[in-house]
Amino acid sequence: METLNKNGVSITQTPGEEKYVKCCLGAFRGQIDYQYDYRHTDGELFSTLAQTLDECRKRRDEWMAKKEKVQ
Repeated sequence: METLNKNGVSITQTPGEEKYVKCCLGAFRGQIDYQYDYRHTDGELFSTLAQTLDECRKRRDEWMAKKEKVQ
């Protein structure tokens, strides 16, 4: 099984990098989801799980917009 973690740590390490994998969680029998990680340029990791890659990226963009308002 493909994963975005190694020894419990995200393998998405380069600032500005995104990685994702398709996964099928046993609890949802046959439903395909995307596990998505994005490493912000400030080093903070964003991670989510959604049914589409577009939804993952939408959530990332919303998270980034909130970060920009705080700074």
